[in-house]
Amino acid sequence: MKLRIKLSKPKMPLLFVPGICILLGLCTAISGAMFHDNAVYASTENKKYIKWVDFGVSCTAMKQAMKYDVDSQSQKVKINWIDLLSLAALQNGGKFPDKRCDCIDKTAVRLQNGEKIEDIVGGSKYFDYYKQAYTAVLGGMLGEYKREVYDESAPNGKKTVSGYGLKAYSPIAAGWGFSHSDDFGNSRNYGFRRTHKGNDLMGTVGTPIVAVEDGIVECMGWNQYGGWRIGIRSLDFKRYYYYAHLRKGHPYVNTLKEGMEVKAGDIIGYLGMTGYSSNEDYNGMNVPHLHFGIQLIFDESQKEGNSEIWIDAYQIVNFLQQNKSAAYKDEQSGDFVRKYKSY
Repeated sequence: MKLRIKLSKPKMPLLFVPGICILLGLCTAISGAMFHDNAVYASTENKKYIKWVDFGVSCTAMKQAMKYDVDSQSQKVKINWIDLLSLAALQNGGKFPDKRCDCIDKTAVRLQNGEKIEDIVGGSKYFDYYKQAYTAVLGGMLGEYKREVYDESAPNGKKTVSGYGLKAYSPIAAGWGFSHSDDFGNSRNYGFRRTHKGNDLMGTVGTPIVAVEDGIVECMGWNQYGGWRIGIRSLDFKRYYYYAHLRKGHPYVNTLKEGMEVKAGDIIGYLGMTGYSSNEDYNGMNVPHLHFGIQLIFDESQKEGNSEIWIDAYQIVNFLQQNKSAAYKDEQSGDFVRKYKSY
């Protein structure tokens, strides 16, 4: 696959194109969320793939389901957190409250008691949609990991541990603060009227930015809308992480190159306020922040153009705050680097 820098205008998700989104709603019925197949799926001669996702899972629900998954690893019945969230979505139309979800607890008990997923689904065909969609969003975030952690008794203050749990990281390094709100879909008008397809993390210039999960650097360079930005593709090719408005003069760590593989937790660049200008390396933003976006790709035809799928990353950013990558400045290179490696 040839990698290149894309200098065109920013991506517009199909969901928010006026006149097209009318038929892309969810209709709630007794059995859960009911879909018009031709609104949710696209197809070619060879395959059928999802063309729209409204990710409404709360941070609380993700933590709740993840705990069942992690705890079950030492038990006879293994529970998959994405299965739990998908089954809950059948009951609530894909919308989750910002509090503990009773349906997740009840479903987990049923699974622990030996019931099969197909029995709980009860013949509904919409579980497969939720499972595919939520796997695309969350599939790289939980699993087995091997990484360094702090150990004061070790000669270098570190030890290597293996385990099972959250292996994705916050996009902001440990020790640096930020604020954010659920601004997905807000209006933007620089260049042309459009909607915001990411989550703005307000911070200070120079804050180290972190790779959320393992991936390939697919895009680097200047864009008049996003300023200096980085695009990282997950190793399963389902997720494209977009980091924009990076620092003027020194947006990236010096070692970062297109085509290279990065590990979850690696420092990749620095928060800034570039963009909104046709002049390269210009601070056109009023407030320093990181634009953090997540694009889903079920088919390569969705990578660029009107069929792109961008999801609301606000709750995911909140969820990832429980795992942050510590960093320190290397005086020789002038860059921040992660303090504890992952393997």
